[in-house]
Amino acid sequence: NLLKPENKETLKKVLTYHVVAGKYTSKDLMRLIKQGKGQAELKTLSGGTLTVKMNGPTNVIVVDENGRVASVSTYDVMQANGVIHVIDEVLLPK
Repeated sequence: NLLKPENKETLKKVLTYHVVAGKYTSKDLMRLIKQGKGQAELKTLSGGTLTVKMNGPTNVIVVDENGRVASVSTYDVMQANGVIHVIDEVLLPK
């Protein structure tokens, strides 16, 4: 259970694995994917790497370092400190 006090560091690593530096809208992500000839790699705040790819003409998927795939279900939730994209899976660092 990640909410137990002894798992605080693991929880922090999992949460920061879902965050990348910068502000990327869905258009920005799609542009990066196109420039990367079908995929783009983004560094997470925990030091890992997430790969973003297209799945169809308008659906972005995110692949973690273990090969787990998450689909973006909600794009461009604008916040004061960045942009949130909601995914349908929990991604895990190596």
